[in-house]
Amino acid sequence: MWKIEELIRKPAEWLSKATGISVEFSNLLFGSLACIALLWSLRWLLLKLVWWQTENLQVRYRWRRISSYASFILTVVLLGRVIFEGFHGVATFLGLLTAGFAIALKDPLVNLAGWMLIIWRRPFAVGDRIQIGNHAGDVMDLTISRFTLAEIGNWVHADQITGRIVHIPTGKVFLEPLAVYSRGMHDFIWNEVAVLITFESNWKKAKAILNEIAVNHAGHLAKPAENKLKEYARDFLVVPVDLTPTVFTTVDESGVLLTVRHVCRSRHRRESSQEIWEDVLDKFAGSDDIDFAYPTKRAYDNVREGKCGARANK
Repeated sequence: MWKIEELIRKPAEWLSKATGISVEFSNLLFGSLACIALLWSLRWLLLKLVWWQTENLQVRYRWRRISSYASFILTVVLLGRVIFEGFHGVATFLGLLTAGFAIALKDPLVNLAGWMLIIWRRPFAVGDRIQIGNHAGDVMDLTISRFTLAEIGNWVHADQITGRIVHIPTGKVFLEPLAVYSRGMHDFIWNEVAVLITFESNWKKAKAILNEIAVNHAGHLAKPAENKLKEYARDFLVVPVDLTPTVFTTVDESGVLLTVRHVCRSRHRRESSQEIWEDVLDKFAGSDDIDFAYPTKRAYDNVREGKCGARANK
């Protein structure tokens, strides 16, 4: 302990002679810097121990974030002691601090407020899939100034990851609409597969085939999605909805449009659509009275081809 004080005393005396500040303040400054160095060294050792004990990425991330916040707060406290001592009064310090914040730290303060909102209200957490403004992705990291997304969508279809990393200021939660994929039904979202068949096809048979395919692929997800939705209803007004896979019928310019609506996991929408489409192709290939429709042009003679009661007069 005496050796540490001796190491601090000598540079403190040198700083006092060089700048004219008091020896006490110089001792406080160097002592605080030594404590900060020790603090961050202990954090580094702690993280090394955690990395050695576990390979769980979630546990590692939480320890890294918690230790970072704790070290940052203690660093601010230690530096605050030096600043208070240097200004010899709380009122002077607060006045200068407020003026500095008002002029130079507008955006950082907004980001700090956004970070506090995210931590307190938890609209999303690390690991959630979200969309904020025009950016969508999986939240990889959250700090006081920004959160980081592994981008999805953009030029890549069906919510697949693009490979880009997007950094968004935390203050954007006050300015941009926020959509969270992983809440509500908790990792379940609605997906639709639209199948267009010709007017001449047996649409009732096609609808029955599509309904069977939808139930086979997504019927087992209805119950867990419903349970998660009930949990979410404890905090929000949620209108009850039937989560059973359904096929809807509409008419398009080129034929009868049958839309398969079903629940799927938010990160597997593309895989779910692919599995359904592969089954549709196999089943329709074996049906002579069902054919896919596509934009075509043809001549239609109403007098010769129309229904008896709907034909035009010759």
